[in-house]
Amino acid sequence: MPTSTLFGKTSDGTEVQLYTLTNAHGLKATITNYGGTLTSLLVPDKTGKLGDVVLGFDTLNGYTNAQYLKEGPYFGALIGRYGNRIAKGKFTLDGKQYTLATNNGANSLHGGTQGFDKVVWQAEPGTSADGQTLTLTYRSEDGEEGYPGNLTVKVVYTLTNNDALRLDYTATADKATPINLTNHSYFNLNHGQAKDALGHILTLNANRFTVVDASLIPTGELRMVQGTPMDFRQPHAIGERIKQVPGDAPGGYDHNWVLADKMRPSPELAATVYEPVTGRTMDLYTDQPGVQFYSGNFLKGNLVGKGNTKYTQNYGFCLETQHFPDSPNQPNFPSTILKPGETFRSTTEYRFGVRK
Repeated sequence: MPTSTLFGKTSDGTEVQLYTLTNAHGLKATITNYGGTLTSLLVPDKTGKLGDVVLGFDTLNGYTNAQYLKEGPYFGALIGRYGNRIAKGKFTLDGKQYTLATNNGANSLHGGTQGFDKVVWQAEPGTSADGQTLTLTYRSEDGEEGYPGNLTVKVVYTLTNNDALRLDYTATADKATPINLTNHSYFNLNHGQAKDALGHILTLNANRFTVVDASLIPTGELRMVQGTPMDFRQPHAIGERIKQVPGDAPGGYDHNWVLADKMRPSPELAATVYEPVTGRTMDLYTDQPGVQFYSGNFLKGNLVGKGNTKYTQNYGFCLETQHFPDSPNQPNFPSTILKPGETFRSTTEYRFGVRK
């Protein structure tokens, strides 16, 4: 069974726990029920040495202090109700316009000012045939952050005995509502020893991406990656063409790649990452139609994490499995509307290994 320790208390005195999952090969994942946040993930390098491959903090205060909330990097957190951006914090559903909390200029980002990353989830540690588990549940009330309907979300983290971290999402609602759930972990497979993650070699199995405007809202165009710095169908270092990515400062990758035109019946390989120094590899499997590849452009070095590490620009990268940004306002994108009587289900899995 997973173990648990007290991680701290929220400003209203609510106790927050930290759970440690361990698999048959000694891999360890620590997850707090504050925001459903993955705080550390220990996986071996090519010599067998365990190292932490995600960005985060050793204490709850790291995730709740004013500087962190101001910068809002969402390290390791579960994101909802709607991951990514909704233009101008508005959408129309069944003839009614809804107004959301805006927290990214004029837009709503990652669920609003008090998204799922900032709530305390109910937690239940357990075991399954695949490995140790942590089941997290949260009920989002009708009107929370402007969204319609009471939404019940369950996320099961499993650290499998074949060296994968799997997230199984389910959700139901009593009114039609948009939903786009993801995890916002930042990875650095070089055990935090490199000055950035730009040397990681990325392959993305996508031939299109969603073009965005200056505020990172999709224009509606799904553009072919061929002939652009967005083409990762063959392996490329993250930093190899990053300066060629169009956009304003700080620049870099923060786009949705199109994996499919709709949810797939089962997870398929979406991306592979290889870190040459340590030999670590990470294969990403998902049934979601998109993945947001973010190269940590907005990290400023103000946040000091585990091991007294300064998280500077491009120190970690994210691969957020998802539906496309602003889908409630984009009728040509795969629908994100969950209706009463339906159950949303999705699985994402990060599989770890080494190349020697």
